[in-house]
Amino acid sequence: MVTRALTCVLDQEDRDRPGFLHTRSAHINGSMYGHGFATLFLAEAHGMVNNRALRQRLHQTLTRAVNLIVNTQNHEGGWRYQPIRADADLSVTICQIMALRAARNAGFAVPKGVADNCIRYVKDCQALPSDGGFRYMRQPGPTGFARTAAGVVALHSAGLYKGPSVEKGLDYLLKNCKPGAQPGGGVRGFDRAEMAMHYYYGHYYAVQAMWTAGGRYWTEWYPAVRDELLSHPDRQEDGSWNDRRICPHYCTAMALIILQVPNNYLPILQR
Repeated sequence: MVTRALTCVLDQEDRDRPGFLHTRSAHINGSMYGHGFATLFLAEAHGMVNNRALRQRLHQTLTRAVNLIVNTQNHEGGWRYQPIRADADLSVTICQIMALRAARNAGFAVPKGVADNCIRYVKDCQALPSDGGFRYMRQPGPTGFARTAAGVVALHSAGLYKGPSVEKGLDYLLKNCKPGAQPGGGVRGFDRAEMAMHYYYGHYYAVQAMWTAGGRYWTEWYPAVRDELLSHPDRQEDGSWNDRRICPHYCTAMALIILQVPNNYLPILQR
């Protein structure tokens, strides 16, 4: 089954733009999201394929996919919807830098300047010194749960594990977004609607941020999100999760990734 999924992802490479992994029938604004997650998947699978021909194909495709990300980083240090050097946003940027980190962990070369420029962009999206949360873009705007979780993981993926930007972001999440607590905590401009809309997406990144940070961040966060997911109203009798705004496949996949983090299975999360 995993081999079939891997082959399916490899088959999505755009013939007209080598290395570009996307579903041609998908909405145009989702293409670099898809590319980032697909590249992450290929990097996680790299080194685990026994078939020689498939292993070679995977290596070659992943090389092209990584080069596409490197070559489409914009002047601000981020990425956006299309594989071009245009504007950027934090949500697409985290997909790309996390994919690059996974590829680097698998032995692929990623220029240090790409990570350094990404750190600069992500820091520019943070509302310091006010509350430490992250905005969707560099321009002034509300801070929020998913944006902040993505911002912290982007910094981790780029190699920044300590410092005011990371610590402020982690504290923001723990203070204002901890599962089971009232969201917002009095933070001016906190976007509660964003937290509800991107619940699974936000927790996907938040649990990674806390896992990497360790210490009190992890010990306070994980039991809370685990208990909340297991008793969540979205959980169905068949064991799936479904918020009915997206689909049960997405919600269930995200919930299971969150819950399995302590097992240390995924290479990108191994300490």
